[in-house]
Amino acid sequence: MFAAFLATLLFAGSVTAAGRTTRLLGSDRANFWRVLVATAALGLWAHGWGQGLGGGAPGWFFLSGVVGFGIGDLALYHAFPRLGPRLGALMVNCLAAPFAAVTEWVWLGTRLSAAEVFWSALILGGVGVALAPERGQKWQVSRRQRGIGVACGVIAGLGQGLGAVLSRKGFELGGAAGFDLDGGTAAYQRILGGLLIVGLRAAWLLVLARWSEGAKGEADVVRPPSRRVWPLVLTNAMAGPTIGVACFQWALKTTPAAVVLPIVATTPLVVIPFTWALDGDRPGARSVLGGVVAVAGVIGLTVG
Repeated sequence: MFAAFLATLLFAGSVTAAGRTTRLLGSDRANFWRVLVATAALGLWAHGWGQGLGGGAPGWFFLSGVVGFGIGDLALYHAFPRLGPRLGALMVNCLAAPFAAVTEWVWLGTRLSAAEVFWSALILGGVGVALAPERGQKWQVSRRQRGIGVACGVIAGLGQGLGAVLSRKGFELGGAAGFDLDGGTAAYQRILGGLLIVGLRAAWLLVLARWSEGAKGEADVVRPPSRRVWPLVLTNAMAGPTIGVACFQWALKTTPAAVVLPIVATTPLVVIPFTWALDGDRPGARSVLGGVVAVAGVIGLTVG
């Protein structure tokens, strides 16, 4: 139980730090340095105390990282400046569950029960209510930018859900081959896929900066953050994909998933006091209600 609560707090802290770094560095630069730092930390663990690139199914975890850490988080980091960390976290954490259920249904033939369809619909309804703009909301942007943010949030949730299913497949194949893969090593193999996508995105932006006069600022994507911003980058990288994921795996090893997952599903609600206290992002009643409904749907889908 303690590990699950700790993972939830770490994930909430990571999301809050991510919201700040995207405002200070821009979406691509913040995500680039976050993934780079997390890859170095996880690589140190995996090659020092873990199983490195072993475990029986590194290709599946790498693919999971391409989809989740790479495409999904790239979209999430473009949702943050348009929706804010609170709504961005709500979308990725809550939409991932029904997307994963649908993916398993289409790909693995796992049938959806009536209860699963109900909880998934409740999640979508809650997210929709939470995303409805409210008067006086600090994170107001133009309608076009908000639409882009919502689209990026949907892609992020889809990436997270599909990535989770791919990881499940990796653990299944690794176990069948006689391997007991630790969470840190699995996270390392996943983030390598994310690093590929982030690296390709950075290379593309550098090419644009060289050949397009209007895109000169894109070359900043690989420029190290200033000393003032580094604490936020380190907090984001260590609290989320590094220590946070390790605590999540630790929780799953010692506590039933039916207990762990509902606790971690409350991350979007835990983000609210963080962003309120640090960023002044005070949610309206409708936003809180939608978040509670969506999180309740995730808990119902997980437990049911």
